[in-house]
Amino acid sequence: MPWKETCAVEERLEFIMKWREEQETMAELCRYFGISRKVGYKWVQRFQAEGLSGLRARSRAPHHSPQAISEGIKEAIVEVRVKHPHWGPKKLVTLLQREFPSTKWPVASTVGEILHHRGLVVPRRRSRRSPVYTQPFVGCTGPNAVWSADMKGWFVTGNGSRCDPFTLIDNYSRYLLRCQVVPTADHDHIRPLLEAAFREYGLPQALRTDNGVPFATTTVGGLSRLSIWLLHLSVIPERIAPGRPAQNGRHERMHRTLKAETATPPQRTLRAQQQAFDRFRLEYNRDRPHEGIAQQTPDSLYRPSPRRYPSRLPEINYPDHYVRRKVRGQGEFRWRSHPIYLSETLAGETVAFHQTGEARWTIYFGPVRLAQLDTRHHCIIHYPKRRWRQRT
Repeated sequence: MPWKETCAVEERLEFIMKWREEQETMAELCRYFGISRKVGYKWVQRFQAEGLSGLRARSRAPHHSPQAISEGIKEAIVEVRVKHPHWGPKKLVTLLQREFPSTKWPVASTVGEILHHRGLVVPRRRSRRSPVYTQPFVGCTGPNAVWSADMKGWFVTGNGSRCDPFTLIDNYSRYLLRCQVVPTADHDHIRPLLEAAFREYGLPQALRTDNGVPFATTTVGGLSRLSIWLLHLSVIPERIAPGRPAQNGRHERMHRTLKAETATPPQRTLRAQQQAFDRFRLEYNRDRPHEGIAQQTPDSLYRPSPRRYPSRLPEINYPDHYVRRKVRGQGEFRWRSHPIYLSETLAGETVAFHQTGEARWTIYFGPVRLAQLDTRHHCIIHYPKRRWRQRT
């Protein structure tokens, strides 16, 4: 015959029923159930006082713990979370410590448990992440070493208007320099925004973007009118590899926060959406702690660049031993009376040639190697389609 499965409450109830029959002494009952007489009397007393519920086990937790979080602290944490519904526990703790330094706040893990118990945490589906891309760019060694620019994916406002936000950040401090709705993502609308940022904050060493318009084209060297203008300012236009947004991960992470806090759901009009962007930018720079910079704020780390925006666009400089040619209006230059097509994008610009073989010359625009010139056949030899090369 198989063993009967019973629980502790059923065993105690059977003990009480036998005790009430009064056919055995307390000592015999306790011996039969394998308990002491002290335990037996305890369960009899609880049954007499509370009935069946008295046979259930009681919590051994203390009625009061000196380490327990007070309700006032919990309410303060919840209040800050309601103000910043997209901030995690680490950022909330940093903000509370900054605003109320004399109060002892719980650690981030405890704050997370408090938010979870209050129903203020929405589980996020985990996704597989690509490994970080380690292709070297200009190092983010300080403010204005590298800025990143991008168009956040467009969306529709409440009244059906298309919203195209242009964003610009400093990669070292995560300082959000611009977050502006533009009518069209083209050269004529993006360059004025960059120019205004350069006038306000100075020039970075490099500007990192994707391969889309207006930052790049499919012409020689991938140069666009915008990247040509940047090279005149001695700002290196870095481009990430196609389909590799992780190479600009700081910017992509900011976009995710921007969408969550300003466009989920979108505002009703473009004007209201821009106002939401402006509020986000102020809070993102001044108040929001950033885990990537040790829970500091971007505003505490960023400083304007000492390289000021020039009043006149400088010319491109080349080494003295390079041969120079001006690109004509149709994108051609002349080499020993032979017209050779290069690119209409470079019309009006001066390119330089450095001899690397008996009949081979490397063509440069500023530090960028564009292609090679074969002087024997008077033709251009293009480099493979990859991220463009710089002069070493």
